[in-house]
Amino acid sequence: MIHSLSGKIAIVTGGNSGIGRSITEVLRERGARVHVLDLDAGGEDTHRCDVTDQDAVKQTIDRIAREAGRLDILINNAGIGFIGTLEQTREVDMDRLFAVNVKGVYNCALAAIGYLKESRGVIINMASIASTIGIAERFAYSMSKGAVLTMTYSIAKDYLSFGVRCNSISPARVHTPFVDQYLASNYAGREAEMFERLSATQPIGRMGKPEEVAYLAAYLCSDEAAFITGTDFPIDGGYIKLNG
Repeated sequence: MIHSLSGKIAIVTGGNSGIGRSITEVLRERGARVHVLDLDAGGEDTHRCDVTDQDAVKQTIDRIAREAGRLDILINNAGIGFIGTLEQTREVDMDRLFAVNVKGVYNCALAAIGYLKESRGVIINMASIASTIGIAERFAYSMSKGAVLTMTYSIAKDYLSFGVRCNSISPARVHTPFVDQYLASNYAGREAEMFERLSATQPIGRMGKPEEVAYLAAYLCSDEAAFITGTDFPIDGGYIKLNG
């Protein structure tokens, strides 16, 4: 099998919905045993865990690694969004974005790194095109995803000698239930019109599909990507390079 992950033990945070669910499904199709850390405890091999709680994260990841005998892959996918400029961002909003999107990555990577050093494993962090370019009304979100990107570089550098590879993926707009909920809440009766308008902001003319992000993640976790570390991978329909 191309990009086989047979026998690998993986953890995907936020793996019960959206992009995380697709990553979980694709990794399982490739042969990995995937454990999901999510606030929603439903689903196979799902562990109810709040990534902002360092003790809970450590206990959960320790238990998974101990029972499986190893840990090969960590995908830091759990994250939340927020729309607003600097003036529209309250302290509570900033703190929440930081807790989930930044501290959550830190907590999970810290708990997993010892096991990944033993297995010469892989970390994939879900960043965003907002990590590297300005997007209107995404002040706090851009802050958090910029931190994810630079944490990726730092981890890749510090653990290179242990054989741990760390990369990030930066999607543009991807059609997930979050997009549908956002349109229904903010553009009732105009959902189709706004969906087309948002889709058109990608030069390729549409939003991404969750499975397209998942296929990239599976490749980066595989042995075929053994020469890749410390790199961010935009998957953006040409947004960064071709807009304007």
